[in-house]
Amino acid sequence: MAPSLTVAVVGSNGAARELGKKGTASDLTLYNDVHETHALTLVEPTGFPEKLAPLLNALAMADHCLLLVPELSRGLAEAVAVVELTELPVTIARGPAVGDAELSRALKGSRLDTAPRVGFDTPSLRASLSGLSAAPREGPVSVVLDHAFPVKGVGAVALGLVRQGTLKAHDRLQLWPTPKIVEVRSLQVHDVDRKEVSAGERVGVALRGVEADELERGQVLAPEGSLTADAELTGGPLLRCRYYRGDAGVGAKLHASVGLQVVPAQLEELGPTGLKLLADRPVVHAAGERAYLLDLSVPAGPRIVGASVLTR
Repeated sequence: MAPSLTVAVVGSNGAARELGKKGTASDLTLYNDVHETHALTLVEPTGFPEKLAPLLNALAMADHCLLLVPELSRGLAEAVAVVELTELPVTIARGPAVGDAELSRALKGSRLDTAPRVGFDTPSLRASLSGLSAAPREGPVSVVLDHAFPVKGVGAVALGLVRQGTLKAHDRLQLWPTPKIVEVRSLQVHDVDRKEVSAGERVGVALRGVEADELERGQVLAPEGSLTADAELTGGPLLRCRYYRGDAGVGAKLHASVGLQVVPAQLEELGPTGLKLLADRPVVHAAGERAYLLDLSVPAGPRIVGASVLTR
């Protein structure tokens, strides 16, 4: 089995097409580069900057971020603000229109200022991705779904990433955040049938016990009792985006991004020790996962307020 890695390609839509074969396309476009030595999935948030959710979704799916800087723009500034709040390792590709000193000034004081930099050309981008690997994730199997569709003669098929553990054919798992129990009928990885799929791999899952129109982005296949689904989210101190210009405080109607879920939520409590959000529907999460607070009505500047580590 070749090592698998998922990379968010952020900052310039269209560049990823030179790095892999086009696959699933929506507000996220996926490209695959599969060889005997590696299986690389590239996720491009093609719906951004018009919408913020695709950017957060792409980063949530990824093990690494490739930040492309062809020019300094408003959209790039927002992408930088969001990427800075994540814990993803980052490689920056600087285009010829941006000077190295100019880029350093734009990133000064952020964790991205020390990120490795490469040229913005296909050979340099390919070289920057070689040798990268995903950190191992132990624990019960967890598969985050990003697309779904019906297949004649098969039924509901979901596409997603195995974030931890091993997914096996005939597993019976909960479809979080719903109470529904589904059975894994069969598995495919890059169009090859498999009996089991390991953490880090992108998988197609044929499911029994659910219809395709019941499947949504952000749902998680995991054992019963292994996760939490609640509309009330409690987190640690808010790590504020230093570029956010709004005034979101207690009572603010925001959106919360957790995993691949983006839901309306009200900020119920906010203090030096933590915060509490009330979402409009249950959100599946694990303790230690990050929630990102979004202010989609802010008139200027990034639409991200900050991030908080969920405690339950």
